[in-house]
Amino acid sequence: MEAGTTNSSIRRESELMNRARMLISCPDQPGIVAAVSQFLFEYGANIVQSDQYTMDPEGGMFFIRIEFDLTELASRVETLRADFSTVAEKFSMDWSLSLASQKKRIAIFVSKEDHALLELLWHWRAGDLNADIAMVISNHNDMRSLVEPFGIPFHHIPVTAATKAEAEQRQLEVIGDRVDAIVLARYMQIVSPSFIQNYANRIINIHHSFLPAFVGGKPYAQAHNRGVKIIGATAHYVTDELDAGPIIEQDVQRVSHRDNVEDLKRIGRHIERIVLARAVAWHVEDRIIVHNNKTVVFN
Repeated sequence: MEAGTTNSSIRRESELMNRARMLISCPDQPGIVAAVSQFLFEYGANIVQSDQYTMDPEGGMFFIRIEFDLTELASRVETLRADFSTVAEKFSMDWSLSLASQKKRIAIFVSKEDHALLELLWHWRAGDLNADIAMVISNHNDMRSLVEPFGIPFHHIPVTAATKAEAEQRQLEVIGDRVDAIVLARYMQIVSPSFIQNYANRIINIHHSFLPAFVGGKPYAQAHNRGVKIIGATAHYVTDELDAGPIIEQDVQRVSHRDNVEDLKRIGRHIERIVLARAVAWHVEDRIIVHNNKTVVFN
């Protein structure tokens, strides 16, 4: 049995063979759900899950995620897409349709901290992350011995201030067309706007979150000195504005004066692992719609 494959994941893949996921956003108006449901009914599809949200029934935006089963889906999906375009045009829809059986391929970027990377590898090996980890890319060699036993290609691409542009070009060459999304698992480099434009709303980052926020070096020491009572983590899509992209998931944990700086770091790592794993899982399962600088997450 290959790495990342379990009996449960094999059963799941069989169940998802004829399942599709549709994400739709459009101006809210009467008849949207009825039109989509009628279209799928006439195709002989069976809706197995449907979640919807409206920002404002009067002139707001409407969002819906639908999962459905359709016999011989793979051979019919292109015709289905073409036929649905008529419905989409009528309601001014921004929409996508993906096959649940086609796992998204992700590249994980990492530096020297291993906790976020390990969490993703463990979820993948257990079959709980419905994706293919195509590769791990790092600006250091520290994680090679950790990654390679999983049978995942590891690429060491050093980055310095003087070689940043060349390093990013090398990263894009290594990635090629083999990756659908990128996960920054504590990758301690700022990604340039020219790199981001290749993967709009497809680069997920994780970082600490404090109340209040602390910028600059040694944030946990700053938090300890201020007697912070809540720390957490934020997973978000990467945009040109540093750490200001659409938020996917957040979590927090209370701390106290009894926790020293190392305690805060340990608690922070734990929250980061959980939050990033959730965000990646929701992305690869097509549970997220980005609208402006916010997300609608159907979880």
